Amino acid sequence: MGRNRTDKNARMSGSALRRKIGLMALAAVILLSLPLLAGFFSRLHPAFDSFAHFRIHLAALIALAALFLLGSRLFLEGAVALALAIGAVATTSASIELPLLGSTRAQASADQPVYRLLQLNLLYDNPEPNRVLSLIGRLRPDVVTLNEVSLMWADKLKLLTSAYPYRILCPFPNGSWGVAILSSRPFVQGQEAQCYDRGSLAIAPIDFGGRPVDVAALHLGWPWPFHQPRQLAALAAPLASLGDTALLAGDMNATPWSAAVSRVAALGGLELMQSVGPTWLSRHLPQFMRFAGLPIDQVFQRGVTIHGARRLEEVGSDHLPVLVEFSLPQRTWQPEEEPDTATAMLDNG
Repeated sequence: MGRNRTDKNARMSGSALRRKIGLMALAAVILLSLPLLAGFFSRLHPAFDSFAHFRIHLAALIALAALFLLGSRLFLEGAVALALAIGAVATTSASIELPLLGSTRAQASADQPVYRLLQLNLLYDNPEPNRVLSLIGRLRPDVVTLNEVSLMWADKLKLLTSAYPYRILCPFPNGSWGVAILSSRPFVQGQEAQCYDRGSLAIAPIDFGGRPVDVAALHLGWPWPFHQPRQLAALAAPLASLGDTALLAGDMNATPWSAAVSRVAALGGLELMQSVGPTWLSRHLPQFMRFAGLPIDQVFQRGVTIHGARRLEEVGSDHLPVLVEFSLPQRTWQPEEEPDTATAMLDNG
């Protein structure tokens, strides 16, 4: 009799525990859904856009809570929560290149020159600057766009002058968040590279075999409540000045599905390249958690064909380098019209 009462109490205790866990999971789903849904209204206010950057992370937490609901009496609520999480992640899939689906990028023809651009946020106090210099020296990309070019980095980059004699460094007022463009190819004759918005944007007209391309390096500040929205307003004019053939790369501090990135594209009349995946991870987290980072290093183009892009190995920064292969559309030559021979003979006769 005593054993039966003990078993009954254990069953009641287990049932109460499962009910408590289910209610806690439901509360977690509701709380997490609020910022997740707010992110879908990112165009209404920059505050909502700040939530949008963490859409995948919020969806993953909701999916985890949904698993607890599915194992409780709140099965229907769990199914709805899981569907919400899957739907939220699906809205980001077009912005990120998924290896399992294969690449949809155009292939270069055999006689078409292919150029390379390396994008990297250096990290202003990178403890291993020689790893960055070694990477650039090994890859020898045609052009390099850099962020967080501090005073320390300005001195280190002088070591690359012989390989990259054409350059512009734009110091930021705090001495840490400047941008730079290094090029092995000359700037377009008669044109100069320029710095904008206190050194957060550099634009250099580069000559690629007789074809001018405006290459830009941009470092956006942190999202709302910080100054990113004000910075975007200040960048309207310089971004609109980009030529018909242009490449813009940089640390946007914004995900590819965010309103901030969409605004950069709209201001410059640019097309966003599919993200190569998470490029930023806090230095306080181990590298094996890179999958949980944020895809905030973006590349935009106009009049340029992107053939490939990939993340490279970590080089002491909290950002991964991104290597992009591209080409310029082949020229279509229009031969001068020659007068019809018979007509010419009649005219001469």
